[in-house]
Amino acid sequence: MTKRLLIISFTMALSCLVPVSANAAPAYFAGVMELAVEQDVTITFSDGILTVIGAEGQTLEIVSLTGKKIMDVKVESPAQKIELNIPKGCYIVKVGKVVRKVSVR
Repeated sequence: MTKRLLIISFTMALSCLVPVSANAAPAYFAGVMELAVEQDVTITFSDGILTVIGAEGQTLEIVSLTGKKIMDVKVESPAQKIELNIPKGCYIVKVGKVVRKVSVR
């Protein structure tokens, strides 16, 4: 237990010594500029309509709780509405790294 506490406190002390820049410059790798752009993907479901915002160009995947793939849809617009004609139940909706649970009633 004491060893674990020493490791944690040592790690925290070292993290305070690392300089952090508030205005981080883009990273260059082999002449290529890489910008980290975080997209906020929003998934909502109401009255049989699944609305996906901010996922243009990505693939939306719907999977049942048993792991069976129900459908794949290519998101083609910044705000796309998809009518779900699937049986009642709970499903997992995934777009990129965003995962949501949807309950169809």
